[in-house]
Amino acid sequence: MIATDTLVSFFLETRQHTEDICKPLEIEDYVVQPIVDVSPPKWHLGHTTWFFEEFILKPHKPNYKLFHEDFAFVFNSYYENVGKRVIRNDRGNLSRPGVAKVYDYRQYVTNEMKDFLSEEISAEIEEILLIGIHHEKQHQELLVTDIKYILGNNPLLPKYNDSFSENPRQNFQREWIEMYEGIYEIGHTNSDEFCYDNELGRHKVYLHDYKISNKLVTNAEYLEFINAGGYQDFNLWHAEGLDWVKQNQIEAPMYWHNIDGEWHQYTLNGLQKLNINAPLSHISYYEAFAFAQWKECRLPTEFEWEVAQENFEWGNRWEWTESAYLPYPGYTKAPGAIGEYNGKFMVNQKVLRGGSVSTSSKHTRPTYRNFFHPNLRWQFTGLRLVK
Repeated sequence: MIATDTLVSFFLETRQHTEDICKPLEIEDYVVQPIVDVSPPKWHLGHTTWFFEEFILKPHKPNYKLFHEDFAFVFNSYYENVGKRVIRNDRGNLSRPGVAKVYDYRQYVTNEMKDFLSEEISAEIEEILLIGIHHEKQHQELLVTDIKYILGNNPLLPKYNDSFSENPRQNFQREWIEMYEGIYEIGHTNSDEFCYDNELGRHKVYLHDYKISNKLVTNAEYLEFINAGGYQDFNLWHAEGLDWVKQNQIEAPMYWHNIDGEWHQYTLNGLQKLNINAPLSHISYYEAFAFAQWKECRLPTEFEWEVAQENFEWGNRWEWTESAYLPYPGYTKAPGAIGEYNGKFMVNQKVLRGGSVSTSSKHTRPTYRNFFHPNLRWQFTGLRLVK
């Protein structure tokens, strides 16, 4: 069990950080939903609040009174066990409840949680509370990347702020870290540290010899791929990836703009000349695979990444791996709605490892398994090569 004061502080700092992310926004920014994968900031604020109300306050706080009887319908995401909800691509149609009302909702639930946590809680409730806190941290990352998509697809390309640093340089030479064949253990082990259920089921894997880069692929390297006709060379692509390139007329990573023959990149600081030394970002798995083919290398499996990660810096980009998102041996879903958190998504997705410049503090670890469909690239996604 974690000390109550520590839990309350962790809860409150998480709640505050979500609102801090939204401070640079104009009121109109809160409601925009350009594509199905990008949710309006207002919805994130409400959804992360609903989670605590639905899974802690309603079932466990005596005489708890709902803030609004319709908010569960508005702010449920995908939890079939909990009931009906607004479908995902309609979130941007919700002009009401207004932004002020959603902030009132956040304050109400936060205060009710503070009151609830003033008494001792059970280990079961502590587990749900930690899931809720880390769930909100996941949405903080989504808030940043959704805001970037909203602003980055505005024809005026407005800046978010001047302080967000999304392109840290890797000021060291590339080296190939040699890893030797053998049997390695994979998965989460520290019972005192939070993890998601998809990290559990520590198990052994056999790996062959391989070499993994200590450095992420940079914009300069990817620009060479573009200039060499990488997007037109069908030999480099999966058939599905090539179809995606043609259907969507993809010629560069997301947020790259060729202006008068010079590449620029939209960043949260606004449109800037491409920083060629920065780690590549906002690419799909299809692009990561094709680039690796062009370099006569490959992507690491998630197991190769986890075994080697202590030998290199990570955390600036979510790194595509060659691994399908599948359950570990012995994986079991929790009963009820909490069991819907990860397990039902274990199909047709690729695992990404590491973290990104938009990942919240206290939310990364070597065993963290992120996952996305191979065409998606609105997150800060990059790659590391293996040979």
